[in-house]
Amino acid sequence: MKRRDFLKVTGLGAAGATAMAAPAIAQSMPEIKWRMTTSWPKSLDTLHGGAEMMAKVVAEATDNKFQIQTFAAGEIVPGLQVLDAVQSATVEMGHTATYYYFGKDPTFTFGSSIPFGPNSRLNQAWYLLGGGKELLNEFFKGYNVTSLLAGNTGCQMGGFFRKEINTVEDLKGLKFRIGGFAGRVMQKLGCVPQQLAGGDIYPALEKGTIDAAEWVGPYDDEKLGLHKVAPHYYYPGWWEGGPMLLALINLDKWNALPKYYQSVLEQAGHFSNNWMMAKYDTVNPTALRKLLAAGTKLHAFSPPIMEASFKAAKELHSEVSATNANFKKVYESLTNYANNGYSWFQVAEVGYDNFMARHSQS
Repeated sequence: MKRRDFLKVTGLGAAGATAMAAPAIAQSMPEIKWRMTTSWPKSLDTLHGGAEMMAKVVAEATDNKFQIQTFAAGEIVPGLQVLDAVQSATVEMGHTATYYYFGKDPTFTFGSSIPFGPNSRLNQAWYLLGGGKELLNEFFKGYNVTSLLAGNTGCQMGGFFRKEINTVEDLKGLKFRIGGFAGRVMQKLGCVPQQLAGGDIYPALEKGTIDAAEWVGPYDDEKLGLHKVAPHYYYPGWWEGGPMLLALINLDKWNALPKYYQSVLEQAGHFSNNWMMAKYDTVNPTALRKLLAAGTKLHAFSPPIMEASFKAAKELHSEVSATNANFKKVYESLTNYANNGYSWFQVAEVGYDNFMARHSQS
């Protein structure tokens, strides 16, 4: 993909390409080399692959003048230390789910998703056009980083469990690997949440250190082999209805970057985001069929569990909002945006999707 092709693909068109590319073409572009660390093992070729795709597009759009070398989790820093590495300029940027850092401040969860938050379309629409990017980057500034949209998994699964979970009572004492802020919701229901990076989940589940684990969805979960040690597969992952993945960039490095390179980097993130969603929509159906053929037992979380989880999540959101002004500000923005969006979705989108889903089985 050459620079001019990239501009066409990302929707800048002839007028935009002329306005944006002509000055950059007319001058000598500086050679810049960055490093990007991710929260993902290389085996997860859609998550880590999204970071690699972003770097590839940047290089090709700048005739290899701006190169970004990607590193998987553990190659420079562990997967859950991406923020720290970017903040301290150990690396210039990282590819991660910001809810991993909710322990620093619960507001980080909004850079990915909150329990019972919006679906992927509404989540990223809020980030791009609903004020989300501005709110989050104002918050991230306190950690010397800024963000760009760089991926989305779509609605995730509820995870693999060693035993069936039918009632809220069944959750009590359950050692559950669950990412980010959602663990505090599960705590309210009696779970013992565990936060583990992707590459550490299988050994913990196999050894019985944990009783259940959620990751993403069929394609990635099969790659991690979770079905081999836990037969019951639940849905939906209500804690991740449409989680964004962000590229976090050291603020000083971002500010020093030429404006043209900033634009290319941002558009490369959008390209990676669209590619990732399309990839998951392509590979998850086949992966789910393979899991079921191998003996995985598919279950929906029961209505009582869903309702209890929803109530616990809303209670937690209110509790945190009462003591954290940043969280409250972002939560109100996202919730108002999502509520307005769902008022439209239920008119046509939901009805159409339900109709087509029913007939896809015929």
